[in-house]
Amino acid sequence: QVHVVESGGGLVQAGGSLGLSCTVSGIIFRIYTMGWYRQPPGKQRELVAQITSGDYSTYADSVKGRFTIARDDAKNTAYLRLNSLKPDDTAVYYCNAEYLGHTHWGQGTQVTVSS
Repeated sequence: QVHVVESGGGLVQAGGSLGLSCTVSGIIFRIYTMGWYRQPPGKQRELVAQITSGDYSTYADSVKGRFTIARDDAKNTAYLRLNSLKPDDTAVYYCNAEYLGHTHWGQGTQVTVSS
């Protein structure tokens, strides 16, 4: 059974930083592309950042230069560092593990940025 567990969300002032973690069990973590998505209130879920098994990372334009995705295959964990946060970054952040159509989601962690 696959378990995807996010942690690290919270309330932060604009300009502040947060670190999110996503630990996955039940899969061969190193072969999966790991992604962070977010769903702002009343909006659709959107891709924030992805990192492939080969450590190639991509970012949404809205977070480039502010967010950093990383992974530690030895710990079955992916990370998202959120810097220079803005109120528009307020959302539930979800971790996703994907490999050849096999997709696993976490339960989400709330990030709230106050102005």
